[in-house]
Amino acid sequence: MTTAIVDVRIFDGHQVLDANTVLIDGTTITSVGGRPPAGAQIVDAAGATLLPGLFDAHVHTSTQSLALALRFGVTTHLEMQGTNTRNNRTHIEYDDTLADVRSSGFGITPPGGHPSELFPPDFRPGPPPGARPAAGPPQTPPVMPFSTTPQEAVAFIPQLIDTGSDYIKFMVDDGSVEGHPGLPMLDQATLNAGVAEANRRGMLTVAHTLTVDATRMAIDAGIGGLVHLFMDRPHTPEIIERIAASGAFVVPCVVLNASMMGITGAELADDPRVASRLDEAWTETLRSSFNHYPQGNIQDVLASVKALHDAGVDILAGTDTSVPFPFLGGLAHGASVHHELQYLVRAGLTPVQALRAATSTPARRFGLTDRGRIAEGLRADLLLVDGDPTTTISDTLNTRAVWRRGTPLADAAIPHHTITS
Repeated sequence: MTTAIVDVRIFDGHQVLDANTVLIDGTTITSVGGRPPAGAQIVDAAGATLLPGLFDAHVHTSTQSLALALRFGVTTHLEMQGTNTRNNRTHIEYDDTLADVRSSGFGITPPGGHPSELFPPDFRPGPPPGARPAAGPPQTPPVMPFSTTPQEAVAFIPQLIDTGSDYIKFMVDDGSVEGHPGLPMLDQATLNAGVAEANRRGMLTVAHTLTVDATRMAIDAGIGGLVHLFMDRPHTPEIIERIAASGAFVVPCVVLNASMMGITGAELADDPRVASRLDEAWTETLRSSFNHYPQGNIQDVLASVKALHDAGVDILAGTDTSVPFPFLGGLAHGASVHHELQYLVRAGLTPVQALRAATSTPARRFGLTDRGRIAEGLRADLLLVDGDPTTTISDTLNTRAVWRRGTPLADAAIPHHTITS
């Protein structure tokens, strides 16, 4: 049966359209504009805005996290270290209660290198206590691409590709921002060799970089994207120009930088539109922070985002959300994407520019041409919100409905009394 969303404001991933009707048949958008056919199921969307499903372009995720993200209208996760590689996610592809996911697998880093310093000695990876077991088939063990030489990095690229990595990640981190200076780090020759081999094989490359020096290393190596923004010093015209000239995109993860500086997500947790959708563990995590770099300046980070955007660099919305533990705090799946959009607007992007960062831009840069926009023939991954987030960005939290591949998510709507503008 055709579903017709009528009398709706449409942000198509680029701009607001003159049309006010979208037709869905099965998993696909079949028409933008026009009249509903006879017998169509009508969704009256007066007073609401229809958006493409949102991306989180930097996460570490799980089945539970994919379900939580979808409740907030985040329909695609881009995993930047984890196990949701191609062979491990067949059960997710057609499960319309979960966000879709793509993954780098594990990032190339030296033994003992980042992210090992983030975790307490007694920390054991896996779901938090009380979590239900992950659904789906047994997981293929990940490739652990520990590299200290160019030859080792080059040798790991085909292994990562063969085990289903969608893109290749490189960790470029000396631990200084995390309070562990002197951490083992990829040297320039190893980074250059790994990036060159991945590029030769047609793979997108991304880099974890939290300092200006690490950023320069990644850009000099020919990286395709930076999945963090440096926070150790203010930007200079030189570093902005170097990033812009390279063509690399940037996922600033402002919410993560804020958390590293000790800024919690308490204000977001106090929003009833968020509080109504988080359990106790995620609420506690959101109210906490990493707090590894209190000497940082969030205004410098925001100024760098604006400078990059003004220089023509593609900005993507991402959060670096992982698991509900307070020492990884200030973040929560789904909710923090909306927080990141608010930060991007604080940085000086317009609401429309911020929305592009969570829709059409990540879809284009990661080659996911079937989503990120509202257009005929694309996946019906959609978010319907009350109000107008193209003028008031916080309206993205006013969820009225979510569709994943044309299937409406049960109980996606937040209680009407929690909606604020």
